[in-house]
Amino acid sequence: MSSDGESFPWRSRAALVVGLGLLHVIGRTWRYRVKNGAALAAARATGRGFVFSLWHGHLLPLLWHHRDQGVLVLISEHRDGELVARAASSLGFGLIRGSTTRGAGRALISLVRSLEAGKEIAITPDGPRGPAKKYAPGALVAAQRSKTDILPVAIAASSTWRLKSWDGFMIPKPFARITVAYGDPTGVRAADPRGAAAEGPRFEALMEKTVDSARADA
Repeated sequence: MSSDGESFPWRSRAALVVGLGLLHVIGRTWRYRVKNGAALAAARATGRGFVFSLWHGHLLPLLWHHRDQGVLVLISEHRDGELVARAASSLGFGLIRGSTTRGAGRALISLVRSLEAGKEIAITPDGPRGPAKKYAPGALVAAQRSKTDILPVAIAASSTWRLKSWDGFMIPKPFARITVAYGDPTGVRAADPRGAAAEGPRFEALMEKTVDSARADA
């Protein structure tokens, strides 16, 4: 068996194939509405890189919504992150591997270089293990070092399944109405990484404001 097979057992590969098949069937029935799309358009119009900031529990419908747009995704090197990485790759996302708990230094260097090169990067600041809706410093430090903005994004759905996981992972049901809300592009105020890391509560508030915006029309 190859080293790839050893790190990603056949049962996981089978689950991935089945799961992706179901996603393509169900995802095509989802009906999306976008709020404050002008914020995303403004971020892209600058031609500079920026960070999509989303809670881990909102990941699946946002992966589907932004598929094949050339966005890079920061994915944990934990074993369960491998499933997400392969799913994201199959949907047209580029990958940066690592997190604040494993591969952190290497991932931060890749994040900064990619942002400076004008790339869009999606980060779940409460991933990969939580606590839910708490802003880990990685996205903040990367944005501060690269002098790029953070764009909050959140979803709400008319009907969902929720996994009994730390993040309450959301899977919209077939034909669900999904509202995708964007916050305004926001820069990190701090002049150094330590100060950037301390801005977590401010960005948690921005994320919750964006969640509330999505829920208002769900």
